[in-house]
Amino acid sequence: MTVPTSPAVPAAESAAPATALRDRAVWIFDLDNTLYPASCNLFAQVDRRINEFIAGHFGLGLDEARVRQKRFFRDYGTTLRGLMVEHDVDPVAYMDYVHDIDVAGVQPSALLAGALDRLPGRKIIYTNGSVRHAENVAGRLGILDRFEAVFDIAAAGFVPKPDPRPYATLVERHGIDPADACMVEDIARNLAPAHALGMTTVWVRGEQEYEKAGVGAGIHIDHTVDDLPSWLAAVAGAVAGTGAGAGAAA
Repeated sequence: MTVPTSPAVPAAESAAPATALRDRAVWIFDLDNTLYPASCNLFAQVDRRINEFIAGHFGLGLDEARVRQKRFFRDYGTTLRGLMVEHDVDPVAYMDYVHDIDVAGVQPSALLAGALDRLPGRKIIYTNGSVRHAENVAGRLGILDRFEAVFDIAAAGFVPKPDPRPYATLVERHGIDPADACMVEDIARNLAPAHALGMTTVWVRGEQEYEKAGVGAGIHIDHTVDDLPSWLAAVAGAVAGTGAGAGAAA
């Protein structure tokens, strides 16, 4: 699957939508480059581990392995999906290998933790990664206990975002009314199925081409933010009656 890119990128918002979002019953958060900033550079470690896994599995040099990795990602949405479809690779062994990383670069976020504490509604992590990876990273952020569940790639039947099927499974398994839910993601195209179900969508602006792909269409992105903890704190502040203006994204 080749996803076209678009040059049009929405401007970041202030906390203006706080009032409209304050009563959402369920908040669904992506993990990587969403709950923690891309500047932590965790994905560089994961990317390197993926490349090493492919090189070792197929007996390839690292350069050739990277070419194959990028083709899997382009054609299947995730490298793992390509490995499973074309080569019947064990997903558990793969996930254990690629997520064996150092998360020390992720700093605990008191601002994010406080916002999640004040924000009403249920909170779920939805990731193309594993539960182990989500628990490792969210634990480092100091926010793991704010979430009632992690819906990971195994729970999705190893079908990655943005395939609509795991979104439907998520909704059914966790009793979510999409019209009363908000999904937050750094990869714009992953918000399209959520929007189609009726969820409010929030794009945490990413600078990589794969993160921006599909942004120009705009119809599946309701809100765009640069600094999620500050924006979310403002939304939560509106709920708590402290005003929607504090901590707005630039």
